[in-house]
Amino acid sequence: MAGRHASGPDDPPQWRRVDELRHRNDPEVVRRLLATPARWAVVGLSANRARVAHEIGGYLQRLGMTVVPVHPRAETAHGERGYPRLADVPGPVDVVDVFVNSGLAGQIVDEAIAVGAKAVWMQINVVDQLAAQRAKDAGLEVVMDTCPAIEAPRLGVA
Repeated sequence: MAGRHASGPDDPPQWRRVDELRHRNDPEVVRRLLATPARWAVVGLSANRARVAHEIGGYLQRLGMTVVPVHPRAETAHGERGYPRLADVPGPVDVVDVFVNSGLAGQIVDEAIAVGAKAVWMQINVVDQLAAQRAKDAGLEVVMDTCPAIEAPRLGVA
């Protein structure tokens, strides 16, 4: 908004400077998300074994998570039926794991909010401060710019 000298804590996120929104991962949230069996919708997970999303989908299953692939081709991965969009996934989704580039992450976060997810996890190099803030404002827990395969061993979960 033109003429504003400073933003305040009650301002809508679009009025705040992005550096004021800088998300910091809470180690206890990360630990709980990785240690508690849950249903994870992995956006970007396909049958392509060469993709990191495929590797991490299997890793999440080994941690005890139910993994739901979400990819435009709706391919089966790790023995689980895939869906083209989050809105197409039947039943509740606990965590939405975002394996898309940062430019698309905000749309996925908005979809996660719309389907009633409890948390969003944006993978390494997937950073969208405004989307993270929207998720937090909607009551979701947020993890950003890291990977379960790094965090679980670091926190003693795996």
